[in-house]
Amino acid sequence: MPRQSDLDTFYWLLDDLEARVGGRRRLAECHGRLHWPRRGVYFFFEPGEHRDAASTDYRVVRVGTHALTSKSRTTLWKRLGQHRGTTSPPGGNHRGSIFRLLVGEALLNRDASLSVDSWGQGSSASGELRAKEREHEMKVSEYLGGMTLLFVDVPDDPGRESGRGILERNSIALLSSYVEPTSDQPSSHWLGHRSGRERVRRSGLWNNNHVDEAYDPGFLDVFEEMIAHTQVG
Repeated sequence: MPRQSDLDTFYWLLDDLEARVGGRRRLAECHGRLHWPRRGVYFFFEPGEHRDAASTDYRVVRVGTHALTSKSRTTLWKRLGQHRGTTSPPGGNHRGSIFRLLVGEALLNRDASLSVDSWGQGSSASGELRAKEREHEMKVSEYLGGMTLLFVDVPDDPGRESGRGILERNSIALLSSYVEPTSDQPSSHWLGHRSGRERVRRSGLWNNNHVDEAYDPGFLDVFEEMIAHTQVG
């Protein structure tokens, strides 16, 4: 089973990365004063989501990066900060984070008492509309804040064919159950089951892109090299 072997190698590499950077970071406790590489790829883990029912190893629930267009100057922390949301005032902007949008949508679908008709509508919003959405943005921040993450330093130039882009899309394709279920299935209570996006539900990931693609096993060698060059925080 080559794919199972590749999955095991992928998680073994994540264990090595975790040891190198001093452990996973809880998103709610992250801030810009921590050591962050300027550019990189991140991996999120969600409470209660393990590789299998008998395992204590957490499964990856989202892979992401930033600055994949030539004109983008977004840093790794800026992207993670968009996912975390604001602390003063508490809240966030789901129009600037697909991760926040997806989680917020699933929370709305799970709880019939919640209603935010404007959620996910438009690429921008007035101050008045965002004020109405703020309470739900806070719920999203609370949910995401409980997740932990790892990151790998990839100091390359912006562009889809960057090492970051290659690592992101191959990792997602390897982890995704969209085309063929992997051995690492989401738990029965995973919030993603309430997503309105088939790609989230079927893949078992908080990702929309690359979940239906094939992966190149050679990316694991590249990943190993990236980890070896990641600075200890």
